[in-house]
Amino acid sequence: MIDFNLYLITDRKQARAFNFLEAIEKALVGGVRAVQLREKDLSSRSLYDTALAVRSLTSLYGAKLLINDRVDIALAADADGVHLGGESMPVSAARKILGSGKLIGASCHDRSNALSAEKEGADFITFSPVYYTPSKAPYGEPVGIAALADAARLLHIPVFALGGIKRENVREVIAAGAQGIALISAVIAAHDPAREAAELLSLLPDLKQ
Repeated sequence: MIDFNLYLITDRKQARAFNFLEAIEKALVGGVRAVQLREKDLSSRSLYDTALAVRSLTSLYGAKLLINDRVDIALAADADGVHLGGESMPVSAARKILGSGKLIGASCHDRSNALSAEKEGADFITFSPVYYTPSKAPYGEPVGIAALADAARLLHIPVFALGGIKRENVREVIAAGAQGIALISAVIAAHDPAREAAELLSLLPDLKQ
């Protein structure tokens, strides 16, 4: 079960006001209950060490931890699952390794990606970029709110809107059918990650029990 509606993706290079782990902890204090560790430039050893540190924090606050791409690191650090991109191993292959007890998220950019991820056994997807964001600019134009709504309508698993998500457009993506939002800079780069996380969560609907 996906029991969160704000999915924080890390980027230690954007943690302005605090060190990286401090920024994550402040976001957890603000109510974040799912973190994707996405630090692609780290060596395997450094990523493992970082995963252990973040696992300690997420456990303290009752939050989920997913590791971007690296199934081996996720298992070694006892993370809750992995998040797979277009160049990662297939969702179905990761599921064979992880079993049914771990979460698998998948990055999707169109309805074909989304339907394939669900069919292969993903527990949820991120759909991006919904709005313009500098980090995604090299990959083309934003997919837009209509494409997000289409994916949310077609899928039976949760869809998280990603890309240019800010307080001003949270209600629009939820109205389009997204269960929640996924973001990096809005929280990690904030001067007060706890306050920013709390304010974003206040704009999201309560999850059904």
